[in-house]
Amino acid sequence: MSRDGDFAGETVVITGAGSGIGQATAIAFGEAGANVVVADVDREGGQETTTTITEETTGDATFVEVDVTDDDDVETMVETATSEFGGLDVAFNNAGIPGTFDAVDEISEKDWQAIIDVNLSGVWRSMRKEIPVMLEDGGGAIVNTASVLGKAGEAETPAYTAAKHGVVGLTKVAALERATDDIRVNAVCPGYIETQMLDDAGVTADEELRAETEALHPMGRLGRAEEIAEAVLWLASDDASFATGETLAIDGGYLSR
Repeated sequence: MSRDGDFAGETVVITGAGSGIGQATAIAFGEAGANVVVADVDREGGQETTTTITEETTGDATFVEVDVTDDDDVETMVETATSEFGGLDVAFNNAGIPGTFDAVDEISEKDWQAIIDVNLSGVWRSMRKEIPVMLEDGGGAIVNTASVLGKAGEAETPAYTAAKHGVVGLTKVAALERATDDIRVNAVCPGYIETQMLDDAGVTADEELRAETEALHPMGRLGRAEEIAEAVLWLASDDASFATGETLAIDGGYLSR
């Protein structure tokens, strides 16, 4: 889908923009003419995304090294949007880490805290800094990355599933709180997407595990990062002006089983 100029002059902040869904979405916003603050703890990946936007799209971009577990980093990210580009129109709170495969009574407290801190608290930290700026600017759109595991359970994924359920709930609360402030808050719930995160979890390299994961989706395949990016851009656009508090599943039929 061509989105040339749809976000011309608008400023977008994206966490986890150095790879996967975040990178694909950052580039899509660049192709739509946006100014993109590329935020990631991965400097190399973030700079790669920034270079692609500035050299291959009509948009502009700047990179900020951000750890979403660090409040100061998140504040710097939002301040960069205002200082470099004059405001903040859209935020895509996407940074996340894969979960471990442990039962509820077996996961370590260290692993539990790490997954919750990035995947849930990182979204909260980001919105806590983004919303005041959007209020000053007269509104905006926020999209958070949840998961199909924000709407369903899966054995041996306690922290990841709890975090993504939390993102769904946090999205709905923020949407209710800001519904009359012209700030819309929605979430995307991807199925299993072919990204570096899935590689890191060992899914794509293992033929048998990949086949099992593909079979979870009635379409019989993994999703593509670009397919999630299109949904994010729609939720952030004026075309979705009456959508808030929505948790949009892009999952190849996973949740319809």
